[in-house]
Amino acid sequence: MTNYISSRVNWGVIVLRSLQNQILVLMLGSLLLLSASFSVVLGLHMRERAVAAAIVKAQSDLATAGELIDAKYPGDWNIRGGAMYKGNARISNNTALVDYLARLTGDTVTIFLGDTRVTTTVRLDSGERAIGTKVSDIVAQTVLKNGQMYLGEANVVGHIYQTAYEPLRDAAGSIIGMFYVGISRAYDQEMIVNSLIRMALLGAGLTLLVMLLTWYFIRKVIIRPLREITLGTRDVATGHFTGKVEVNGPREIGELAVAFNQMVERLELVAGQFERVTGKSERGAGPEGTRGKPVGGEDLAGDVQAGPAALADNLARQELPKGLNQATLRQIIVYLQGVRFPVSAEHVAEGVRLTRVTVRRYLEYLEQCGLLAAELKYGTVGRPVKVFFAGKMFKEHRQQPEEI
Repeated sequence: MTNYISSRVNWGVIVLRSLQNQILVLMLGSLLLLSASFSVVLGLHMRERAVAAAIVKAQSDLATAGELIDAKYPGDWNIRGGAMYKGNARISNNTALVDYLARLTGDTVTIFLGDTRVTTTVRLDSGERAIGTKVSDIVAQTVLKNGQMYLGEANVVGHIYQTAYEPLRDAAGSIIGMFYVGISRAYDQEMIVNSLIRMALLGAGLTLLVMLLTWYFIRKVIIRPLREITLGTRDVATGHFTGKVEVNGPREIGELAVAFNQMVERLELVAGQFERVTGKSERGAGPEGTRGKPVGGEDLAGDVQAGPAALADNLARQELPKGLNQATLRQIIVYLQGVRFPVSAEHVAEGVRLTRVTVRRYLEYLEQCGLLAAELKYGTVGRPVKVFFAGKMFKEHRQQPEEI
């Protein structure tokens, strides 16, 4: 029966570990999916915003550059000898003008005679200025034939730009050319990338913060109460009637704790009735009067030298106090043989996976036997903690912990 309960408790511990892993994976997966979805939506939104911003910039730069040309070269646009003029100033092949406007706005700048570039900062793949090349058909249709401004993406000598074109008219109002400014797609991409990097850093920080807060909440509200109930169940499985489990958590976990406490109370009642029936309610009263009495450390020296197994067996032969058993005592002794620093009951409880209350009883028993020393350790805040450290006998014999 005890083996069955122990196997069920071990299974519960495994499930608890698995539950922690499953919650962590589920939480991380949800956050990563949310972050990825947010990044995709944000990227699409930022791309639309970047395109709109580029178009507005191109339109604004076109107006500004037009005003500068009018201020620098007064007069109407006109054609002389197959060349474009502004007033009396020749514009065809006037690269100084378009270079100045390009430096001022950061755009590419072109002036067309009809549909042909006569001066431009746009360059071919060979690196030469694209003078003499034609505008795309859709732009020519919109600007030269319909007399409208063109705003949007356009193919400029094989590359896509966010562009703004406006018609150039002579004194009679006839359309004789076009004025263009364009923003390379690199501008859009730079805006998008910079925005995404900033949002990614912000999102990563918020995701990490949410993950830490959620994980802390889950451990405190769900995992820790379940662990307390699991360790209490392990105590019962090893023959120790632990105190009531007090947990703070959701209603379902609280109901589980109440059911556990009721089970412990019932088992204690059954055990008490059994002892009364068999006449062994005082388990510490042996025939030699040594049952349940702490054994002096000098009587155990030989067993200490023989190892923790012999020490536990000798203590068991002396009849342990009520509520203690040989298997658990052996487990704690083996664990203590492997540590070389002062430990608290909570530390040992973590190592042997029993409740702190149960482990403290064993440690105090070993202290009474002279095998452990103890002292109160005071911190800056809170109550002092009782720590245990190996006495003389443990120090003289430190073997590797053996398998239990």
